Amino acid sequence: MKKYLSAFVCGFGAGVLHVVPVAKTFSCCLIIPLAAFISLMLDRKANPTDELIPSKKALMFGLMTGLYAALFGSGFDILITLITKNNDVVAAFSELPRVLQLFSLPENIKNDVMKLFSGVRDDILQYGFSPLYAFSILINNLAINSVFGIIGGIIGAQVINSKQKNQS
Repeated sequence: MKKYLSAFVCGFGAGVLHVVPVAKTFSCCLIIPLAAFISLMLDRKANPTDELIPSKKALMFGLMTGLYAALFGSGFDILITLITKNNDVVAAFSELPRVLQLFSLPENIKNDVMKLFSGVRDDILQYGFSPLYAFSILINNLAINSVFGIIGGIIGAQVINSKQKNQS
């Protein structure tokens, strides 16, 4: 754990920003890669060295930052949904039939999608929790945040390494 403490801290920060309404929009493409970059910078400050950051280390810091951000972001999202009994699925449910009409899908599939989302919406409104919503948000965040964390870690290592080469 101590080895990836900076990834933990930055992942927590990114996870918190993941549930802030406006920041949520930029979470995957901007906040997660930036958090991975900052985690590498924090690690460099905590463990000063003149060596370049290897790609493997950058990849691992990016992955760990993305995983921590996904876990914290999903946890906070589920907790806020539990407390408020409201989230994006509930808010956007009224638009779902109109959106489904834009796709050329058979009616039985459209009906199944409506039943599925209706069940999730009803669970959230009644209990504040839906197992399907919790599972899908966790899996989605784990996949997306891990990929963007790795990208941020690799780009961050290149930036840090190029600055270090220029200083030498």
